[in-house]
Amino acid sequence: MYFRNQSETGKLKQLASNPRLYRRRAMEAALLLPPPLAARGGVSIAIAFSVSRLPPAAAAAAGKPRKLAPPACRCRATPQWQLDFLGAEADTEADGGGDDDDLDLSLPAETNDWCVRARRSALRSIEARGLSPSLQRMVASPKKKNKKKKSKKTNLKQKKAAEPKPPRDTDDDEDDEEEADDDLEALLAGGGELDDLELRVAQFADGMFDEKRQRNREQFIQTLSAFSPAAPSNRSQEVSLNRSIVEARTADEVLALTAEVVAAVAKGLSPSPLTPLNIATALHRIAKNMEAVSMLQTHRLGFARSRDMSMLVGLAMVALPECSPQGVSNISWALSKIGGDLLYLPEMDRIAQVAITKVDSFNAQNVANVAGSFASMRHSAPDLISALTRRAAELVYTFKEQELAQFLWGCASLNECPYPLLDALDTACRDAPSFDCHLHDTVPGMWQSSDKEASSLKNSSNAYALNFTRDQIGNIAWSYAVLGQMDRSFFSGIWKTLSQFEERKISDQYREDMMFVSQVYLANQSLKLEYPHLDMCLRGDLEENLTKTGRSKRFNQKMTSSFQKEVGRLLCSTGHEWNKEYTIDGYTVDAVLVDEKLAFEIDGPSHFSRNLGTPLGHTAFKRRYIAAAGWNLVSLSHQEWENLEGEFEQLEYLRRILGFDAE
Repeated sequence: MYFRNQSETGKLKQLASNPRLYRRRAMEAALLLPPPLAARGGVSIAIAFSVSRLPPAAAAAAGKPRKLAPPACRCRATPQWQLDFLGAEADTEADGGGDDDDLDLSLPAETNDWCVRARRSALRSIEARGLSPSLQRMVASPKKKNKKKKSKKTNLKQKKAAEPKPPRDTDDDEDDEEEADDDLEALLAGGGELDDLELRVAQFADGMFDEKRQRNREQFIQTLSAFSPAAPSNRSQEVSLNRSIVEARTADEVLALTAEVVAAVAKGLSPSPLTPLNIATALHRIAKNMEAVSMLQTHRLGFARSRDMSMLVGLAMVALPECSPQGVSNISWALSKIGGDLLYLPEMDRIAQVAITKVDSFNAQNVANVAGSFASMRHSAPDLISALTRRAAELVYTFKEQELAQFLWGCASLNECPYPLLDALDTACRDAPSFDCHLHDTVPGMWQSSDKEASSLKNSSNAYALNFTRDQIGNIAWSYAVLGQMDRSFFSGIWKTLSQFEERKISDQYREDMMFVSQVYLANQSLKLEYPHLDMCLRGDLEENLTKTGRSKRFNQKMTSSFQKEVGRLLCSTGHEWNKEYTIDGYTVDAVLVDEKLAFEIDGPSHFSRNLGTPLGHTAFKRRYIAAAGWNLVSLSHQEWENLEGEFEQLEYLRRILGFDAE
C-alpha cells in the first residue's frame, strides 16, 4: 500500500508496530493494487509482499524507500520448479540480475511481461496460503530416484506382499505420498502408458483419486480371495441359497441375493455358500430373467456395469476352473446374453482356456451352448472351436435338433468349418438303413406335422430320424452355404424337407418369417451359382414366393454409418460415377461401377471378430458369392481406414486399392 502525504504517518507507525498487519497490507499491495504513479510533492513508500531483512520499524526510520522482494523470486534462491512455473521469461530476467547478490527482482507491476507478472502474483498468493507443495507436485515432473533407494523400496514391497497389508493410516501423509510416487514410477517403468491427462488427474488433491482407485482394487482382490473353492462347505446354506436363486423372478432379485452373501463373507461369514455351482446358477438365472422380459440392450449394459454384477462376474472367473462342464456352459451362455458383443472380452478368453481343458467331459448341450455364445459375441476362438468340433463328432448320435442347428450356426458365424462333425453326419446318414428329416412346429396348422412318423423311426433300432422346425432348417441351410459344404449328403437330406413346406404361410409381417426366407433364399442362390451340377435348387411357386417375400423392405432397411458416408464422399473424388446401394442377387453392395463390373464394399466392425479382426462367416460368404457372380470385389475394412491420416492419404489409398493409379 502506498502513502503519499504526511497525514498518513500514523498508519505507517501502526504498520511498523504490528508485523501481522504489515504482512497483510503488503500482500494486498502485491496482489490487488495497480503500480504507483510518480508524484512530485509527496513521499512515496513502496511495500512489497515479502519479509524484509530489516524490520518494518528500521525500514521506516531509514528515511529512504526500500523495495522489498520475496526471497522465492530471487534469482539464486528460487527453486527450479518455481522457475518452470514462472516461465522462460522469468528465468531470463533472473539470470540477467544474477551479478549482484543484493539486487532484488522488480515487483510484478514493473516487469515487462504481463504473463510473468501474473504468474509471480499467483505464486505469492499460493505461498501465502501454504499450497506450495501441491503446486510443486503439479509443476515438477516425476524424477527418477537412485537405484539404491529404489532397490530398497523393492525389497520392502516384496516383504509387504508376503505379509497381510495393514489398513492405511490417513495421518501418515508423507508415507502415502512416497507410496503414490513409487506406484507411479513403477507403472511408468513397467511399460504402463499414462497420458498427460491421466498423470495430472492422478496428482490432483495430493493423489487422492489415484489412492482411492488403488484401495478399491485392493478391496476387490481381497473380496475375491475370500471365496476359495477349496474351502470347507456348509451344505444346508448352499442348498438354501441355490433354491432362493432359482425361485427369484427378476435379475435384480438374483443379484441382490448374491450381493448379500458377498457382504456377509466380507464381514467374516465362513464358509461361503457362493460355491461355483451357485455362482454359475446365479449368472444363468440373471440372463434367463433378462430374456424372459426382453430387456433392452442399454439396460443390460447398465446392469452389467454395476458394482455387484462386476463382483459376481469376477467371482465366476475365479471359480471357473472348479466349475462343472455344465457350469462353464451356463456362464458362457449368460455372459453372451448380458453383455452381448460389447463386453466381457477378457472373460471370454478365460472361458475358452478353461473350456478346452474340460471339453472331453462336455455333452451335446454344452458343446452347442458354448459355440453359440462365442458366435453371438463375435468372439473368435479357433482352438476352442476345433476342440468342440472333435467332441461333437464323438457325440453325433446324441445331438438334438436344436443343439445340432445351434452348433452348425455358431461354427458358420465364426467362419470355422467343423469338418469332423460334417464327416460324422454324412457317415450317420449313409450307415442308417433309414434316414428322414421332417418339418415340425409347435404352432398347429402352420406346418405339416410328422410327429408320429418321426417317433416310429426313432424307436426303430437302426433308424436315424430328425424332426426339425422351420428356423432350424433355415439355420442349417445357411450354415452349409456359408461353409461351402452344400455337396454333403446330410445337407441333401435336410434340403429335401422343404418340399413339405406350405408356401402360403410365409408373411412379410413377421421378422422370424423374413429371417427364414433370407437364409433359404441365399442358400438357393448359392446352389444355382456355385453348385449347378447338383440340380438341387428350388423351382416353381415355392421359389417365386420366397423371392417375392425376400424383396420386402419391411425388415431390410439399410442403415448407413458415418464411416460409409465418409468413404462414399471420397469415392466421388476418384473421378468415376458410382452407383450406391446396388443389388446383386439379393445382396446389397455399397458402391459399384456397372460397366467395369467393379464392386466396392465398406466393411465396418460388425463384419469382423471383435478380438482377432478376422472376417466373420456372413462377410466371407458375401465376398465369395459376389466374386462367383462375375464381379471384381474390392473391400475396405475399418482397421485399414483408421490407420490413414488426412483426406489426401485416404484418397490415395482408395485409388490404389481400386486400381486407378495408372489413370
